[in-house]
Amino acid sequence: MSEKKMGTITHFFDKISVGIIKLDGVLKIGDKVKFQGSKTNFEQEITEMQIEHEKIEEAKKGQEVGIKVNEKVREGDEVFLL
Repeated sequence: MSEKKMGTITHFFDKISVGIIKLDGVLKIGDKVKFQGSKTNFEQEITEMQIEHEKIEEAKKGQEVGIKVNEKVREGDEVFLL
C-alpha cells in the first residue's frame, strides 16, 4: 500500500480535538489518512471537514482545513493518504 503525503498539521485545537491541515493534495470525506510525527502515529477515516467553520465534502491543494481527529496531533506532523 503506497502512502501519498497529503499535507502538514499547522495547528491543533485541544479542547475540540481538531487539527488544521495545510493540504498538498485533494482530501475528501471518507478518505483514510495516517498522521505521523515524532510523537504521533495513528490512522483514521475523515468523517468531518471544515473551512472557516463551513462543513465541506472535499478540499483542494493549498487550502487549510480543520478535521476532527481521534488523537492529539502536533504542529509539523505529516498527513498521508492511505
